[in-house]
Amino acid sequence: MAKIKKGDLVQVIAGRDKGMQGRVLSVDKNRDRVVVEGVARVKKHTKVGQTQRGGTTGGIETVEAPIHISNVMLVGPDKKPIRVGYKVVEEERGGRVRASRVRIGRRGGEEIEL
Repeated sequence: MAKIKKGDLVQVIAGRDKGMQGRVLSVDKNRDRVVVEGVARVKKHTKVGQTQRGGTTGGIETVEAPIHISNVMLVGPDKKPIRVGYKVVEEERGGRVRASRVRIGRRGGEEIEL
């Protein structure tokens, strides 16, 4: 189970972009990879084509490449990287007790929201 979700603010802790922060654009749980906005930018060559209106598409684009999920850490409310854990919280709704998991920061124990 990935502790990083889409929309989280993360900091890169390893690699050539170490220290950079950005929002998570997508998470690939099968390959344990995340795409972070503005991090791991690579040049992508796409085939030149034409649209129906006569405009051209393609050429060299700069896009974000996926990086391994172990190379990023979630950024806490104090703008510093923080480890993530889970806590089980029980809620009562309509006479039934439901248990749900909530992400918490390991340093302070506070709940982490998006």
